[in-house]
Amino acid sequence: MHVVFSSCSNCIASLRGDTFAILLAAYHPALRILGISTAWGNASLDKTTYNAASILTAIGKANEIPIYVGASKALFRPPMHPPTDIHGESGIDGTELLPKPTVQPTTTIPAIDAMAQALKAEPPGTAWLVATGSFTDAAAMFLKYPELASHIKGLSLMGGAIGNGFTNAVLGHVEGVPRIGNWTQYAEFNILADPEAAASIFSNKTLAAKTTLIPLDLSHQVLATEEVRSLLLYGPNGSATISKPKSKLRVMLVELLMFFAKTYADVFGITAGPPLHDPLAVAAILSDISDEEHGIPFYDYDPASASGTPPKRERYEVTVVTEGSYEDAQAGARTGQTIAKLLPEGEEGVRIPRGLDIWRFWWALEECVERADRVNAATTAAAANGTE
Repeated sequence: MHVVFSSCSNCIASLRGDTFAILLAAYHPALRILGISTAWGNASLDKTTYNAASILTAIGKANEIPIYVGASKALFRPPMHPPTDIHGESGIDGTELLPKPTVQPTTTIPAIDAMAQALKAEPPGTAWLVATGSFTDAAAMFLKYPELASHIKGLSLMGGAIGNGFTNAVLGHVEGVPRIGNWTQYAEFNILADPEAAASIFSNKTLAAKTTLIPLDLSHQVLATEEVRSLLLYGPNGSATISKPKSKLRVMLVELLMFFAKTYADVFGITAGPPLHDPLAVAAILSDISDEEHGIPFYDYDPASASGTPPKRERYEVTVVTEGSYEDAQAGARTGQTIAKLLPEGEEGVRIPRGLDIWRFWWALEECVERADRVNAATTAAAANGTE
C-alpha cells in the first residue's frame, strides 16, 4: 500500500487533470490518500478550493478526504493573474455536471502544517507527496520542515518540459520555432508559476534523489483519443452504438477532458485528443509495483540505448531559470525554463520518465471510475431508502 498526500494546486493542467489525479489516488487499491491541499492557479484560491470540494463530492469521497487551503501566491513573487482565458472564470469551465460541494475545507490549520503532520504520522520511507500544480505548498513545507525530505518515500511532481527531442511527443511551435513550454515558448506553467519553489526542491539533494518529474514530454504522449473517451463513457463492454453513458460522473469527466481539445489542436498540433497531465504524477508512484493488476510501468531510460542490452536507468540534475518576471517570460525570456542534465550512471538525482504503459494507465483510470460509480450508486440507493 502506497500512502499519498496530494497537493493539487490546479494550475495550467487544471482541475480537469486534478480531477483524474484525485480519482486515481482515491480509488486505486494500492493507494491510500491522506488529504488534499489547494492553492492559487487557474482561478482564485477560493474558487480552486470550492472546485476541489466539488470534485470529491462528485466521486463520492467528500466525507473521507480532508481538504486544506494552501498558498494564494508564489513563495517570493507578486500574485499572478489567473489565466481565465484558458480555463474560464471558475477555473473548471466545460461542464454543468459538477455538484455543489457537501463539505467545507478544514481551515483550523495551514495546509503545509497539515501536510507535515500527516506525513510525519506515517512510518519513515512509506509516504509520497504529489504536486500537480505550482510547487509552492510542497516547497514551503520542506523549507519549514526540512527533516521531511529524509522521512518521505518520494515526491512526484507534474511540471516542466525538457524539449530537444527528449521524447517523440508533440510540443508545438511558436512562430515556426519548436516550443518547449506550454505557457511560454520555454516554460511550462506549473514551473513558471513559482520558479523559486521548483528550484528549492531540485537543489535539495536529499529530496532530488526521491523526486519523480512528469514533464510535458511525457504527458503529451497520453492522449484522450476517441477510443479512450469511449472507454471512459461506456466502460470496456459498451459503445455509443449499443449503450448510453454509464453514469453522470463519466459524462462529466469526458466533458472536462474535451473542454480545451481545440486549444491543443490549434496551439500544439495535437489532434488525436487532449493530453492528460496530472494523474501521471499519481500513476508514477505505482511504477515500482511488479504485478500487472496494480502496477503501471514507467520507463526511466532512453529507448535508443536499450536495444539489445539491459536499459540504463537515467537520473538528472534539474535546474530552473529564475531570472525575470512573469511579464519578462511572456515577452520571450526563459524565465521558468526547466533544464535537465543527465548524471553519470549510478549517481542519484531526479527521475524523469521518457515513457509509460499508456493503456495500462487508462485501464487503471477506468477501473477507478467504475469503483466511483458503485459508491455513488450505493449512496443514491441509500438516500432513496432513507438509510443514508
